[in-house]
Amino acid sequence: MELGIIGLGKMGGNMAERLRRAGHKVVGFDFSKEATAKLTAAGSLGVDSLEDLVANLSAPRAIWIMVPSGDPVDQTIAKLKPLMQKGDIFIDGGNSNYKDTQRRHDELVPEGFGFVDCGTSGGIWGISEGYSMMIGGDKEVVESLRPIFETLAPGKDEGWGRVGPSGAGHFVKMVHNGIEYGLMQAYAEGFSILKAKKVLDLDLLQIASIWQKGSVVRSWLLDLTTDALRKNINLDGLEAFVPDSGEGRWTVFEAIDLNVSAPVITESLLRRVRSREENNFTDRMLAVMRNEFGGHAVKKS
Repeated sequence: MELGIIGLGKMGGNMAERLRRAGHKVVGFDFSKEATAKLTAAGSLGVDSLEDLVANLSAPRAIWIMVPSGDPVDQTIAKLKPLMQKGDIFIDGGNSNYKDTQRRHDELVPEGFGFVDCGTSGGIWGISEGYSMMIGGDKEVVESLRPIFETLAPGKDEGWGRVGPSGAGHFVKMVHNGIEYGLMQAYAEGFSILKAKKVLDLDLLQIASIWQKGSVVRSWLLDLTTDALRKNINLDGLEAFVPDSGEGRWTVFEAIDLNVSAPVITESLLRRVRSREENNFTDRMLAVMRNEFGGHAVKKS
């Protein structure tokens, strides 16, 4: 099956290569000429314009969009629409807000296009391990893309599925990332406690390796953490700056709207926000208050 991919970053490029190895024709576009050249050198076809992307795909076309959420997705679709024809399918494989996804579906379907949202997880490891794909959209459209999903997934019938109508894929991926925030925060705090117990001289890499086998906290995330500790046990040269790509925030907003208590996910999001604050004003305010009511010492820069 043929597939066009827009956005040849680490995930998009790796997806293209996994598909190529399985015999699919892949045509890719990216604003980076280096990325398109790399795709061509690998045996697929990298092009320099959306016009060339569409022209090199047979109808009905399927085009996978891997660009940042929000306006970039709308702009990409707007530029593609005049080049495409009824029956062609747009696949949003990025981390879009599910409400935007539902709007795009409702706009495109009456015009004769298919629209599928695919929450995609797997990162840089997807090329070898396969991608977890949470898919939303009309059943017949999703089914028509089965060869693509089966190839990208960890197994033909593993790690992917249509989870509901339009927007469901991105909604499930949103919650998936919220859970990921909580898991990451718990691991980070646990290892920090271990490291702080200097008197026991604990070996974090040894402990992580022990937990990998048989422990109830074993996971792929722990495996990746163990690999990171093996490369840099003291995390030298790294800053405590943790961005968030939006899904964690949206998960918290949905929890509030649905009256669902989600304190762990919420706190893990707030910790990420705090990591980006230099000379934290909140903590300085706490120090000043302690000094005012109790005469506690205040450290000055």
